[in-house]
Amino acid sequence: MSLDRNLKAVGPQSSWTEIWHLWTVIVPRRSINGQFVVGKVWRRHDGRDWIYKKFTEFDGEEAA
Repeated sequence: MSLDRNLKAVGPQSSWTEIWHLWTVIVPRRSINGQFVVGKVWRRHDGRDWIYKKFTEFDGEEAA
């Protein structure tokens, strides 16, 4: 029997698995000045694993 590696979930996906949400990440390493490394990423669950995307902040006034 062969496994289909492209199959993401065994059952039906929940509606929340399709939603990207902003997640604050704290890396357990110290920066040069001795503080923890903190950042924000977009996070979504695909039914099996978490998928992360880089979050880029922008100034609303500069975008207009």
